[in-house]
Amino acid sequence: MSRNDRFTRLVRIAHPAGRRPVYARCEGDLFITLAGDVADLHQAIRQGRPLPEDGARIRKDRAQLLAPACPSKVICVGLNYRAHAEEMGKPLPPEPLIFLKPSTAVIGPDEAIELPPDAHEVHHEGELAMIVGERIKDVREDQAMDAIFGYTCACDVTARDIQRRESRYTRAKGFDTFAPLGPALALTATFNPAEHTLRCWVDGELRQQTRLNDFIFELPRVVAFISSIMTLLPGDVILTGTPAGVGPITEGQRVEVAIDGIGTLHNPVRRRP
Repeated sequence: MSRNDRFTRLVRIAHPAGRRPVYARCEGDLFITLAGDVADLHQAIRQGRPLPEDGARIRKDRAQLLAPACPSKVICVGLNYRAHAEEMGKPLPPEPLIFLKPSTAVIGPDEAIELPPDAHEVHHEGELAMIVGERIKDVREDQAMDAIFGYTCACDVTARDIQRRESRYTRAKGFDTFAPLGPALALTATFNPAEHTLRCWVDGELRQQTRLNDFIFELPRVVAFISSIMTLLPGDVILTGTPAGVGPITEGQRVEVAIDGIGTLHNPVRRRP
């Protein structure tokens, strides 16, 4: 058994019948499709029931992988690693610093990150993402992780020149294609982030590497803090911050974000047509 096989991983794919998005579990060379959305599957797990299958078995080489969630919003935590705050020349925040990306920024594996014409310095930011499994508001820290469906890889793509010029995050981080997610999600019940490592490469050059146990604000604090501000819905995505090593990406390059136990998210970079 490989290391990855020890973790229950799901994918979201385009079902061959009608191309509708469905979740599926991994079994050897096959994807076994499941019945239900994020909330249905999360509830089954919470209740100790088997994940409901809909009967389709699809060869992995014939499946189109999609982003593992279709969120109403993407909530991001800025400056959640000390070394990254230092490289950006910013003081450590006294509480989680959050901002939003629109749902339209989300893309899946192998989809292109598109460089907008008015951005001339675009950076990669490899991150661990959490996918919310149930509606929550004002959740306590000791209950927060019960609401998380699973974890996936993410890249918080940022137009750094716009961010510097405006001293704001919305436009610099909100362009279409600026929130790649995937390729799979590891279920919370079988995956402990602190035991895993995040890496980010650009054209094979290792740019970022960190164990996922070096957060300024721990994950339960992040979830509870965000839920005290806004209601989180099933499928919403929380980006937990990027480690040191962020840097530029240019047209023709390829960005890879990997977390052992989840997989590697690949995205080419191109100039917007």
